Amino acid sequence: MWAAVGLSLVVLLVTYITHWITQWRNPKCNGVLPPGSMGWPLVGETLNAMTTSYSIDLHPFFKTRLQKYGPIFRTSLAGKPVVVSTDPKFNSYLFQQEGKLVELWYLDSFTKIFKISDEINGADTIHKYIRSIALNHLGAETLKEKLLPLIEKRVVKTLASWSSQESVEVKQASSVMLFNFGAENLIGYDAETSSDNLSEKFSKILSTFLSIPLNVPGTAYHNCLKDREKITTLLRDMLKKRRTSPDTHRGDFLDQISSDMDKEKFLSEDFVVYALFGALFAGYHPISSIMTLAFSLLSEHPAALEELTAENEALLKNRENPNSSLTWDEYKSMTFTRQ
Repeated sequence: MWAAVGLSLVVLLVTYITHWITQWRNPKCNGVLPPGSMGWPLVGETLNAMTTSYSIDLHPFFKTRLQKYGPIFRTSLAGKPVVVSTDPKFNSYLFQQEGKLVELWYLDSFTKIFKISDEINGADTIHKYIRSIALNHLGAETLKEKLLPLIEKRVVKTLASWSSQESVEVKQASSVMLFNFGAENLIGYDAETSSDNLSEKFSKILSTFLSIPLNVPGTAYHNCLKDREKITTLLRDMLKKRRTSPDTHRGDFLDQISSDMDKEKFLSEDFVVYALFGALFAGYHPISSIMTLAFSLLSEHPAALEELTAENEALLKNRENPNSSLTWDEYKSMTFTRQ
């Protein structure tokens, strides 16, 4: 009798697991899903997507599925079913339909790290404000009038430091340079005097985006949350100091958003802290990747390096003062360098 009961339980368990796996691999939706594979239950195809690629070609994960399923396919990443599009025209259409046919969506790990709520995500007023303040401090006019000479100064200083080292890991070193420059100009952070290595903490956070958000001690996600709390605590302290000490004002991003807290109701202390957190994160990683690729291509194409060097040396020779900072007109004149 007990053997029969045990056998029945095993059969039920196998039937349930089989049904669950079948549902996982064939998710339901209101429309027609594109072809693709959902991978393993829960894990999906996350591990394949996280595989390191050392080629400048399309990542093998996307290239293989593009060849097998076409430019639009379904998969599962970080525990979530997703549809991936590699079609430029379709992607452009999706961006145009934001807030109409589609809404912004982020992976659970990203949403929890940056504390993005549905209310904030769907608020057009908030998005417009963030875009406006970002353009005020990082837009073309600011770049032309203020940031260009500061960028040149930082790059010259960094290259001098690199030249004294036997070797440099360009991706990591350029990430540090870009992050520290952005943090200094956005919030007044000085990496040389601060005991908090913010660039290292942000780098660790970046590596957890495709992880399953499991807050268990010892996991990468748990450590990421600890780093986030250290960063947001520092940002909160800086915000309070700016609001209570007018003599510390620098006219930067932090000054403007802290001043606007008295005008905009949605600018709570928590919102501002995480807006600063997001502003520091945005931009530095993709730019450092582009810089690394540029170094690699120049090392592989000596002719391009020679032309680049010649263009910059010609610019220096034509200057009245060889020690003057790079101007916007000079930057615009370097047609090969800007390619």
